[in-house]
Amino acid sequence: MHALRQVDVFSAEPLLGNPVAVVHDADDLTEEQMAAFARWTNLSETTFLLRPSDPAADYRLRIWTPGGELPFAGHPTLGSAHAWLEAGGVPAAAERVVQECGAGLVDVRRGDRLAFAAPPLTRSGPVDRDDLDHAVRVLGLQRADVVDAAWIDNGPGWMGLLLPDAATVLDCRPDFGAFDGLKVGVVGPHRDGSECAVEVRAFCPGYGPAEDPVTGSLNAGVAQWLAGSRLPASYVAAQGTALGRRGRVHVELAGDVVWVGGDTRTTISGSVGLSR
Repeated sequence: MHALRQVDVFSAEPLLGNPVAVVHDADDLTEEQMAAFARWTNLSETTFLLRPSDPAADYRLRIWTPGGELPFAGHPTLGSAHAWLEAGGVPAAAERVVQECGAGLVDVRRGDRLAFAAPPLTRSGPVDRDDLDHAVRVLGLQRADVVDAAWIDNGPGWMGLLLPDAATVLDCRPDFGAFDGLKVGVVGPHRDGSECAVEVRAFCPGYGPAEDPVTGSLNAGVAQWLAGSRLPASYVAAQGTALGRRGRVHVELAGDVVWVGGDTRTTISGSVGLSR
């Protein structure tokens, strides 16, 4: 049996964030067992905590969607760090946790809420006309709705679209059957004086839920693209509104590092038997 925690990430209110299932002490599990359990939970991600192979790390994390393994994802990073600390994990440095994953070492800052340092983008730059036309079509948008577009991929494959306002983000009506592998995030500003600076949605059919409720990796990429220029250097993003969630992602550009933070709470704890 393995200890199991399901952690709600990016909401201070119960059951309104994005859950991740975290399996502890998973060194004895095979990839087949991990993949099978991730398919069974049917959450956007399920993670497995292992002993680190890098001496600079506090633990190693493997991150699975129902459709396969990811090198990095944001809400699983925060939720897994929360679970590891709650289970008695003691980091080498008191003020931070160092996670080892497929994308390398990721710093997780401790404080009022956990926050991860955004890893470098693996793909950036402009989106060509054909890819942009595809994204506009499957989201039910018009080309004039897109203020700007860029690749902001830090592992999952994100294309980012900046839309004119939050209302346009919430009005997207995706045709999930036509995405053909596309992973696209949309962001649009709320009116001045609103609780949150922007509204975000993440569309990723094939990885699990066709729309991810609250997405750390996408918000990290958005901030690396827009924070300090078209968006403030520090802001709060709303996500999950269209799904009945109330995700709040706290973003801060400090020097050349983007920190992405959110509240975390354990909602389910117990044990799981994963037989061969």
